Amino acid sequence: MDIQSIKNRFGIIGNAPALNHALNTAVQVANTDLSVLIVGESGVGKEVFSVVIHALSPRKHNPFIAVNCGAIPEGTIDSELFGHEKGSFTGAVDSRKGYFETVNGGTIFLDEIGEMPLGTQARLLRVLETGEFIRVGSSKVQKTDVRVIAATNRDLLEYTQDGDFREDLYYRLSTVPIRVPSLRDRKEDIPLLFRKFAADFSERYKTQSVQLDPAAQQVLVNYYWQGNVRELKNIAEQISVLSTDKTITSEALQHFLPQRNTSRSLAVIPQQGGAQGSSSDFNTERDILYKLFFDLKKDMNDLKQMIFDVAHHQGYTPQDPSAGSLMPVYNNSEQANNNSNATFNVVKNPILLEPNDHHEDVEETLLLADREKEFIIKALKKHKSRRRDAAAELGVSERTLYRKIKEYDIKE
Repeated sequence: MDIQSIKNRFGIIGNAPALNHALNTAVQVANTDLSVLIVGESGVGKEVFSVVIHALSPRKHNPFIAVNCGAIPEGTIDSELFGHEKGSFTGAVDSRKGYFETVNGGTIFLDEIGEMPLGTQARLLRVLETGEFIRVGSSKVQKTDVRVIAATNRDLLEYTQDGDFREDLYYRLSTVPIRVPSLRDRKEDIPLLFRKFAADFSERYKTQSVQLDPAAQQVLVNYYWQGNVRELKNIAEQISVLSTDKTITSEALQHFLPQRNTSRSLAVIPQQGGAQGSSSDFNTERDILYKLFFDLKKDMNDLKQMIFDVAHHQGYTPQDPSAGSLMPVYNNSEQANNNSNATFNVVKNPILLEPNDHHEDVEETLLLADREKEFIIKALKKHKSRRRDAAAELGVSERTLYRKIKEYDIKE
């Protein structure tokens, strides 16, 4: 079966090289029992790839189930996956089979695997390595034959370094990694996807299909698409339902595009009628420049301290910058006389470290911390305490943002 026929069968739209590569990998691995880790941003269609792998595998006539690990409470996820015995916890009025028991012989798709608790990760690792599991509240070892396909929109390798994800489980899951490209990495597919969605909604709502003029199509292609295909589909549905004019101009299209992405799209989205406003002063150019400035200042202070530490460790102490050299440190005059003919490496413009400089560095660090805290508070307020959106706005991981919230004792 060729790639195009697979696309037609599973409703996959697009011809971008990155998409074709991911699909080719899925087809090649489908006929094996290897574990697969599907990596990609939220909304790119990772679950579709898990369906393709199962449907083309020898297990295609056996059960397939998709489980969102992030949607199951930590206290019940073990019971959901591995089952439990009657009376094993409050509310366990009957014994219950878990997914790994009911899907025996089939495929289980674990979405958002990065949200799985560490204890459950250990149980999953045992299933992958030995095919064995134990129900909650039981001591009886049971066997299962289930193929595991996992997906994540996180950097699991970073999670392993932070201790939030087991390294052995990461390498066990990622036997065959498949990276699904974001919509930004397959811009040539955006017009195709929009036309397909517009046609589908036209048929559903019994209306004439909307079309984009060339300028509007260019805006669509250059938009950031933080929500990827899912966001594009939502925009197509809004336009199909709400637009009275079935030929959409770039100006009309701007009204349907969320303004939260404005700061990331300034360089590529044509502006209509001058500067575009923002829903929050966090997105102003001034704030962005302030952030860059203070980050640079912090890096400079770190570099100054590093140079001083190295010089001091090697027996040198910085002196007047105009001298263009580093003077050695002697314990007594005799040592100085014995080393009068010694030569030293010359460092242009060495850093003066006076008491006031240290005070200035501390003050600058405090100012930087205040500024960082201010940015975090603004981002959280803008996104109504939704940490995932705030982290994306700030350009940091969600876990880094969580640590900063605790560090600065920010009340959400």
